[in-house]
Amino acid sequence: MFLSQQDELEFSMGPENETAVTEFILEGFPERDPRLQVFFSWALLLMYLTTVMGNAAIIFLVCVDHHLQTPMYFFISNLAFLEIWFTSSTSSKLFVMLSSGQNTLSLSSCFAQNYFYFALGCTEFILLVVMSFDRYVAICQPLLHAAIMKPQLSVHLVVAAWVLGFALLSYQLFFLSELSFCGSKIPHFLCDNSLLFKLSCSDTSLLWKIDSVFLPCVVLGSLGLTLAFYICILFCVLHLPAASGRKKALTACSSHLITLSIAYGSCIALYTCPADVSLRTNRIVALLNTVLYPFLNPFIYSLRNKPVILALNKSIARARTKLFP
Repeated sequence: MFLSQQDELEFSMGPENETAVTEFILEGFPERDPRLQVFFSWALLLMYLTTVMGNAAIIFLVCVDHHLQTPMYFFISNLAFLEIWFTSSTSSKLFVMLSSGQNTLSLSSCFAQNYFYFALGCTEFILLVVMSFDRYVAICQPLLHAAIMKPQLSVHLVVAAWVLGFALLSYQLFFLSELSFCGSKIPHFLCDNSLLFKLSCSDTSLLWKIDSVFLPCVVLGSLGLTLAFYICILFCVLHLPAASGRKKALTACSSHLITLSIAYGSCIALYTCPADVSLRTNRIVALLNTVLYPFLNPFIYSLRNKPVILALNKSIARARTKLFP
């Protein structure tokens, strides 16, 4: 995360005493109107419950409907599972802060939130690359898709994405646990890396260097691979003889492209842009990334997807038949 010079100066003046810090204070959105606090807390709760139920519904439909038991929907269900935990890592604490004003967080809880937030984000980028590869094989090599994307390979790719995402960020949890802190006030609603570094009394120069290289590499590297697959897909689509075939291929990729735009757009704005970003802007973009994007994910993959809608209608019809025979 990059901060403007004014915000960096104000924040660096926060830690006054080099005393042992046992908990952090998340300031959240200090400029918000207190009269809107209840509204925001209930709106957040509604969005969080919708996110959990919507993504859980996608997982359920993929498990019970054999028409959805394909590599593409297997990857979508894993993405839905990830989104539930990704938004839970921040939304639950944010709701407590808005509803009750309890904005303290122990060091271990803060480090755990930080680790899961970044590890799940890294895993998501790897999953998006895997989904792009699946779309590439399905459109550019349709006759070989079933032979290449076997269930075993799909499972191996998903397991590799989860293991790699959490393994790559393990260094972060280790280094954070070794730091000592001079201040406890974090001007954010989550435990962000750069803000924790600024509160530390320890030498964080190595951590700054690692983060300034590692995070952009993860985001831009995965984006580069994804764009490479979609450039190949575009060339294949342009060479399709029938207009209906081109439309069908683009429709199959539309939901994934929307997901890519939101996920990469918000993260590039937060962690890779060298321009100055104010604390207020950072909080707003982080809110979109952690709350709004997981909330939209079920709608992106259901309202624009006929097989999912058909599977949902069949599930509702079966449930209605069991309840009202």
